[in-house]
Amino acid sequence: MPPDPGHEPHKIMIKRGAFTDAARCGRSVPYKIYYPVAHNLGTLPVIIWSHGLGGTADGAAFLGRFVSSHGYVVVNIQHAGTDSSIWEGKPGHPWDVIRATPITRENTVNRFLDVPFALDALPKWRDETPEIGEHMDLSRLGMSGHSFGALTTQVLCGQAFPAADGRLESFRDGRFSAAIAYSPIPAHDGATGAGRSPDDIYGGINIPMLHMTGTDDVSPLGGVTATQREEPFRHAGAGSQRLVVLEGGDHMVFAGSRGKLGEHPLRARHEEIVKIISLAFWDACLRGDPAAEEWLEGARVRDFCGGDARIALRARPADF
Repeated sequence: MPPDPGHEPHKIMIKRGAFTDAARCGRSVPYKIYYPVAHNLGTLPVIIWSHGLGGTADGAAFLGRFVSSHGYVVVNIQHAGTDSSIWEGKPGHPWDVIRATPITRENTVNRFLDVPFALDALPKWRDETPEIGEHMDLSRLGMSGHSFGALTTQVLCGQAFPAADGRLESFRDGRFSAAIAYSPIPAHDGATGAGRSPDDIYGGINIPMLHMTGTDDVSPLGGVTATQREEPFRHAGAGSQRLVVLEGGDHMVFAGSRGKLGEHPLRARHEEIVKIISLAFWDACLRGDPAAEEWLEGARVRDFCGGDARIALRARPADF
């Protein structure tokens, strides 16, 4: 049986602050770190989480708290230039402001660079923060993110990204053992031009990755359809690739907030599925838990989802 999605078995504490990158003109990378206390779980794997366009380190709190309460340190980081600073204090609804704001390649690349910088900063931070640090196992690292954060996840795990001159560039960080992309982002047209195939773009993804989307996961900012979000799953390289498609799931179910969208009748059920399958994936990949792996591979995960989600494995193409 999967754990109760409404229960957080260990008390969670939160630590906030910011890392400062002197090599990038003092760029600040704020963080919000969830960690369990009063536990007997031994050392804890570490998961990085990257927010979507216009978001903050406070996003997807329902997921960060739940996963952390089961024995993980979850490090939410914030990306200047693609965070809430692009709409805060400006007239109009944030989505309208974001839609009208050009996002430069420099802002995008800085977002990618924030991740290895944060990883490099964590060992010193761990040593200076013993109440959390003594439990952090930085040899077991997961990467995750939603929407623009999913693209960040995909790129840090091997997806090629077009350089300014049109060449394909790699930002892959080999320290990650597994990843989850919530609302994955397909490559832009510029990356698949010049005779490049999707395999050229996504083939560098060579670690286990869970791709989570929904049948109504259309970008509220335009440009990406729900079907296109399955492209990274279908063309990723080596490593076990899993796909979860929430029936009726929309873009904001993974963010923990609704924005302009009204309440969704399946929100609570979808959040249950997101929490339970995410935790099972991390347990299988970062803890090497055979029971979690067996649950993900077998009929029980489908029984748990019922008609509310579709599950597919790259090793079993008939499933999709």
